[in-house]
Amino acid sequence: MRVLVDNGASMDILFHDTFIRMGYNDFQLTPYNAPIYGFNHVECKVEGVIQLPIIIGEEPREATQMLNFQVVKEASTYNAIMGRIGIHAFKAIPLTYHMVLKFPNRNGVGEARGDQKMARICYVGALRPDGTGGRYSP
Repeated sequence: MRVLVDNGASMDILFHDTFIRMGYNDFQLTPYNAPIYGFNHVECKVEGVIQLPIIIGEEPREATQMLNFQVVKEASTYNAIMGRIGIHAFKAIPLTYHMVLKFPNRNGVGEARGDQKMARICYVGALRPDGTGGRYSP
C-alpha cells in the first residue's frame, strides 16, 4: 500500500478507489458534511468517514491503532495519507530524509521504511495536472 506520511496534513485521508478495492462500500461510511481543503486551497468533498485498524511495522515490533479516515473521491498516486492525527496516534516520528517512521511499541522501537523508487514514481505522478501519472502496478 502506498501511504504518504504528511505531518502537514491535519487529518487522515483514504482515497475512494482504495476504499472500494479493500472490499468496503459507501453504506459503511459515517456521514461527514464539511469539506476539506488541500494545500492549494481547493475544496474537496468528503464522502464519509470510516474507522479502520492500521498496523505498521513488522513483528515483533509492530503497532496497531484504530484511525478515522476521511474518504475522498480524488485522483492520487497514493492509496492513503497519514496526517498528524495518525502520526500522533502511533506516537510516531517521521524521519523524511531517511524515509522511515519510528514509533514505540511493546518490544521497543519499531519502524516502517519507505521505498525510494516508489516515492519518486508517486511524486512525479502527483506533479501532473490530474495527479495520477505515477500510478504503479507491481
